[in-house]
Amino acid sequence: MSRRNTPKKRPVTPDPVYQSRLVSMLANRLLKSGKKALAQKILYQAMEKVSESTQKDPLEVLRQAVLQVTPLVEVKSRRVGGSTFQVPLEVNTERGTTLGLRWLVDAARNRPGREMVSKLANEIIDASNQTGNATRKREETHRMAEANKAFAQFRF
Repeated sequence: MSRRNTPKKRPVTPDPVYQSRLVSMLANRLLKSGKKALAQKILYQAMEKVSESTQKDPLEVLRQAVLQVTPLVEVKSRRVGGSTFQVPLEVNTERGTTLGLRWLVDAARNRPGREMVSKLANEIIDASNQTGNATRKREETHRMAEANKAFAQFRF
């Protein structure tokens, strides 16, 4: 564990179009080299695409997707008595949302195809329907935690 003071959490400001903190967090996860305007443009176009293909409110589809991808438990390495154990830990809501968004963006980036708009839109739709790579990552994490349940006593 780190001995240093942890910095204070900065409040996330809602995005200008949907007035949603979740959309703002996702735009910040999409950032590359500090190009926020480009990340927002990609995200808003992807939300339009989601709206066209599902005929639903894109914000609701995104919320559902993040909810389906958010993990409840994760495994962390703990060194106890010379051996390293994968110890399952419960995830608090903020970290769970952050992990879910990270997995969503990573899964979209790793999809085959050229443009990020369609890849992100398809990943959001897939995640809201409980399919796609981001959901598979969550299931994998839960499976690892279940397999290492015996080491739960090493939690701090």
